[in-house]
Amino acid sequence: MIAFDLQCANGHTFEGWFEDNKAYVRQNKKKMIACPVCNETSVAKIPSTFAIKGSPTLPDTIQKHPDLKRISHELTEYVEKNFDNVGCDFAREALKIHYGVEEPRNIRGVSTKAEEKTLKDEGIPFFKVPLPTSSDTDT
Repeated sequence: MIAFDLQCANGHTFEGWFEDNKAYVRQNKKKMIACPVCNETSVAKIPSTFAIKGSPTLPDTIQKHPDLKRISHELTEYVEKNFDNVGCDFAREALKIHYGVEEPRNIRGVSTKAEEKTLKDEGIPFFKVPLPTSSDTDT
């Protein structure tokens, strides 16, 4: 038996026990694994917290590498100046732009796993960038 940490498309995490990885793959492909919270069957394995070697946090890494600190600051500044912050409406705005309801423009914001799946299904390119807070990049 093997235990996997799983996450549904709605962001709920839970644990699943399987005979082996092949059993997980087979059951997932047949949509036999469902989230115990919302019954969503779009499920993926996520890294288990006990199996991940600890790594430095972003602020620790930036402090140890001055070039990363500068690049991080420049990236944050560029995104803040050149992308409209649409907040939680990211997916909605991306769909409007994609279908010509809104003029094309750079946008930034947040989205749920389900919204990201919708964007992918609609063929809308996007990427996620973890931006540090301003306190992480202050010099």
